[in-house]
Amino acid sequence: MAARLTPLDPTVTRTDGPAAAPHDQAASRRLGIVLGLLTIFGPISMDLYLPVLPALTAELGSATSTAQLTITACLLGLALGQLIAGPLSDRFGRRRPLLAGVAAYIVTSVLCAISPTIETLIAARFVQGLAGAVGIVIAQAAGRDLYTGRKLVRYYGRLTVLAGLAAIIGPVIGGQLAAVTDWRGLFLFLAALGVAILAASTLVVRETLPPERRVAGEWTRMARDFRRLLTDRVFLGAVLVSGFTNAAIFAYLAGATYVLQGIYQLSPQQYSLAFGLNSLGFMVFGYLGGRLAERWSETGTLATGLGMSTLGAAGLLATAILHLPLIAVVISLLTMVSGVAVTSPPATSLALADYPDIAGTASSLLGLARFAFGGLAAPLVGLGGADNALPLGLVTVTSTALAVTAYATTIRSRHHDRNTSRKPS
Repeated sequence: MAARLTPLDPTVTRTDGPAAAPHDQAASRRLGIVLGLLTIFGPISMDLYLPVLPALTAELGSATSTAQLTITACLLGLALGQLIAGPLSDRFGRRRPLLAGVAAYIVTSVLCAISPTIETLIAARFVQGLAGAVGIVIAQAAGRDLYTGRKLVRYYGRLTVLAGLAAIIGPVIGGQLAAVTDWRGLFLFLAALGVAILAASTLVVRETLPPERRVAGEWTRMARDFRRLLTDRVFLGAVLVSGFTNAAIFAYLAGATYVLQGIYQLSPQQYSLAFGLNSLGFMVFGYLGGRLAERWSETGTLATGLGMSTLGAAGLLATAILHLPLIAVVISLLTMVSGVAVTSPPATSLALADYPDIAGTASSLLGLARFAFGGLAAPLVGLGGADNALPLGLVTVTSTALAVTAYATTIRSRHHDRNTSRKPS
């Protein structure tokens, strides 16, 4: 399939025909950059305050598992928010829901900063997730508006890289800010970041879904669209693989801060550096995964990433059982996180490639699985207390095993059936 860039407005022009004017090319690049920045809402909302999560737990007089619900609440908000924003963007366009979502994110970040109790913080984090979800789903859907074929896989590879970069910057900034402010100041920093993204979105982002391509008809069509997607074996497999691998990632996000700081006695600054190393792996292997899927095979790349993530999760479990040193934990985490990054571009492309007409709805189901599965997995790692790494190993091994099972019974099985049907009798 030939890659294309659909003409949308005077600032966005085709790149596969005659050479575009320098001004149009620059405008298209700016649009791509801002769309990419929208993907930071998930990782930055999760990662920035992780270095001060133990201090937050102590200040609000909360149990470890209760404090981890602030992560779960944000994840569930990010999941449900995408389920709402995706279909709405298919019906009303991408730009208006985007601007409303970013504005709401700013307000809810301030509400998190002034929360007086752990219960109000959990509620505010849920609403913050709802608002932040809009940017994530629209970044994916707008990419499908603009690109097809190899350019689409490349675009999703870049989104993975940017998410990894945000995951690097988030805990590093959070660890450094922890030296000069408390956890409330970190949420105010998120609000300021939201203001910057809102300004960039207002100035740069133009509508990528013109009225003639929007979904029309009764709201009951939404149910038919969901049914159409969920009866597609490849789409369902890509969603399940993404959901289960992200469950392993968010279990890591919730549990690593207690394992590395509690068991291995790292300072917040040291933890942020260790976290940054893993996020660097996510960024590098996300890029490699996108390039590999583009030049070799989407399904083969997906299988490779699943193998890496399963190996890393098994290493975590072995480390917890055998009480291995810090280096074993870091290597296992790096392998698992990098493997998940390899799976992201091909899984996203497999899920969205066949649905240009309902890209927002398809993106919403993909995002729902990623963040809902992650939200359910995150609190499980705290059940053993802050000084026990075994739950983290068990949750990550279970999650990656389920991802491998989903791949084998849907995507791999479907491609095997197709290849068999092509053989001469």
